[in-house]
Amino acid sequence: MAGLKELRNRLESIKSTQKITSAMKLVAASRLRRAETLLERNKPYSETLALSLKRTLTAIRAEETEKKIIYLPPELLRQKPNAQKYLLLVFSSDRGLCGSYNHNVAKAAAARIRELTAAGKDVNVVCYGKKAFNILKKQYADIITENFASAGAQDLSYTEALAIHDNVLKLMQEKSYDVCEIVYSRFYSALSREIKARQIYPIAPETTKLTEEDYTLLRIDNAYYDYYPDKMVLLDKILPLWVENSVFTAVVNAQASEQGARMASMDNATRNASDIIGNLTLKYNSIRQSAITTELTEIISGAEAL
Repeated sequence: MAGLKELRNRLESIKSTQKITSAMKLVAASRLRRAETLLERNKPYSETLALSLKRTLTAIRAEETEKKIIYLPPELLRQKPNAQKYLLLVFSSDRGLCGSYNHNVAKAAAARIRELTAAGKDVNVVCYGKKAFNILKKQYADIITENFASAGAQDLSYTEALAIHDNVLKLMQEKSYDVCEIVYSRFYSALSREIKARQIYPIAPETTKLTEEDYTLLRIDNAYYDYYPDKMVLLDKILPLWVENSVFTAVVNAQASEQGARMASMDNATRNASDIIGNLTLKYNSIRQSAITTELTEIISGAEAL
């Protein structure tokens, strides 16, 4: 009967754990929906901003070609040919129980650090999230300059993204960094995500690269766009908005990826708990059946002896 008691205790423990993992799955699913809603609502703004940036740049290039002049590009578009100092922002979470999400982010950040240092670059790291910091500090504690709580741990607002942007801008100016990159998880679905390293300061050349198709943006049928204020002034206004939105999008993607990973992890844990409970229940019933059969046999044998 001691075996039965141990099995009962274990069953109760696993059922309790199953309730916790099931509740965590529901919480993660709720937060994932909020993050997906943010991404969906931000999509029209991002697309319009990208279109405005492309159209303005195309108009400037067309004017340069027509008038045979060259405008001095804004600071955010000036690529330093011998960039030496790099600032790496790493977005992870403060909590675990989300599978390999944090490990993959830290692994990608470490790979990027090794790539830059191998090229002779000076790298400093700022972590947003305790988990990546705890992993990276084992090897790169000397280059991690700051560590913050995970951005948007509960509900992310654009104001929080602006605070991150302002902090980055402050660091770029105070420390004279040449390039700033962000390492984050790009969200596709609860089961699909991709770790990316993306340059935001100055804006990556591929972002502003123009094609022949972009010149069709200069007009709609026979109507041309006019610019007020001047194109260069307008470009100076659009570029900071682009960077702010890039930071916001990266953080929301990171949050959605975290919650998607946690939801999948807790779903697997709940399923595994169900399998263990089923196996233990069968074992418990089998032992109990054997105990009852043994008792009945003993009673019958005793009765026959009398």
